[in-house]
Amino acid sequence: MKKRVLAVMMAAMVVMAGCGSGGEGGTPAQTVEPVAVDTPEPTVEPAQEPEGEGGAESTEESAQEPEESRDGMYRSELTNEWIDESLKDQRPIAVMVDNEKVALPHYGLTEADILYEMMNSTKNDRITRFMAIVKDWGAIEQFGSIRSTRSTNIYLVGEWNAVLCHDGGPYYVMGNNTGFAGLIKEKDYVDNFSGTFSRVNNGKKREYTEYICSGDLEKNFDSKKYSKEYNEHYPGPHFTFSDTEIDLADGAGAFDCAEIELPFPHNKSKLIYNETTGTYDYYEYGEAHRDPQHDNAQLTFENLLIQSCSFVRLDDNGYMVYNVVDNSGNSGYYITNGKAIKVTWYKANDTAPTKFYDNSTGEEIKLNTGKTYIAIVPSDSWDDVVIK
Repeated sequence: MKKRVLAVMMAAMVVMAGCGSGGEGGTPAQTVEPVAVDTPEPTVEPAQEPEGEGGAESTEESAQEPEESRDGMYRSELTNEWIDESLKDQRPIAVMVDNEKVALPHYGLTEADILYEMMNSTKNDRITRFMAIVKDWGAIEQFGSIRSTRSTNIYLVGEWNAVLCHDGGPYYVMGNNTGFAGLIKEKDYVDNFSGTFSRVNNGKKREYTEYICSGDLEKNFDSKKYSKEYNEHYPGPHFTFSDTEIDLADGAGAFDCAEIELPFPHNKSKLIYNETTGTYDYYEYGEAHRDPQHDNAQLTFENLLIQSCSFVRLDDNGYMVYNVVDNSGNSGYYITNGKAIKVTWYKANDTAPTKFYDNSTGEEIKLNTGKTYIAIVPSDSWDDVVIK
């Protein structure tokens, strides 16, 4: 059998941009014909029948044990961790978090189930921005600070059926008053809250003072009348999780990963394996990332997914869009428990989950239970990723 992945790589948006303002001129959208990719299934030998008597009895004894269950709880589709059953159908939010040094410390970031980090601009040493996916958003007390979204994030929120939380964005995303709609209005799967959160007097400039605080999201949902539950755009669970703890060393092609340095010159992002916790601790600007909302807890992850991705520069202001919708097969790494393997990733369309396949076996990878960090690395600096 073969797995067949079909997709259309999405186009870059058009026209010049200014944050929340219009512009003139434009760049024609790019189109790419669908690409068919065949990924072979592994060959499995038929099981041997036991010799002698008692074969049927042995088969019965080897029947699978029933799946674990816990009263009032279910396994989160984002992390596979046990969480309250009342959250089962609740949509997550996707929060744009400023990652300039002056925006630190970040509040609440350890509550993210999935954390994306990606280049936010081709200027300023390719500074990055976070997009945090949070399932249990009702528990948020303070989260942020909140900043504007970018085109790439519009193509990613659909994977999670998440509501995008941000404060504006460039012309490509927000449109203008001359008739250009922008991505948010163009994409019917996008629900968003923009610039509607609390201001916290933290002694910084206004652009660093907006946070999601208790009650903000309830007010926003009531105002916008968005469904709090998964809707018709929900593609289903994103990841496949392993029933047992994954040790990549058990398979082919694995290599050690005690530390990974990412080619983000401004932030100098890196993750270091913590043997005590069995997770990867996040560092940037030469320091451990800590969350004052939760007793200065270290930001840490069970799973790391690192994607090489091409991008299109949209204008001279540094605005760009990653080609995250791409079926041609791009390089990546999956990292967990101190080991890494090379993978290939595909994304079929705006709302299709990004899928990762083990280069050694051709099979879709399974993740360990826990939080996941996803870095989208510009393909022109992919060779600068350092794994130690």
